[in-house]
Amino acid sequence: MTDARLDLAEALAALPAWRADDGPREALVRRLVFADFNAAFGFMTRVALLADKMDHHPEWSNVYNRVDVLLTTHDADGVTRRDVEMARFIDQVAEAMGAGA
Repeated sequence: MTDARLDLAEALAALPAWRADDGPREALVRRLVFADFNAAFGFMTRVALLADKMDHHPEWSNVYNRVDVLLTTHDADGVTRRDVEMARFIDQVAEAMGAGA
């Protein structure tokens, strides 16, 4: 069963550090900047553990100390509660690890 899509504006209102993707699909995006590559990779490892447990994986890229994250639910063709849950977790981990925007 597919998660139901959420209203993107409502999801963004609950996630002030996130923005809508500029591309053709409905998605949440955030850029995080860490002290160095080691911190960025550590962040990705922590998020990957939850993503695997949730069976809901972010699209992301890492260049040195920067991690760009995109969250969307492909089966729903947009943003769902799983994306919002993942974004909140990402926000918590990023804050705990001293990430900036």
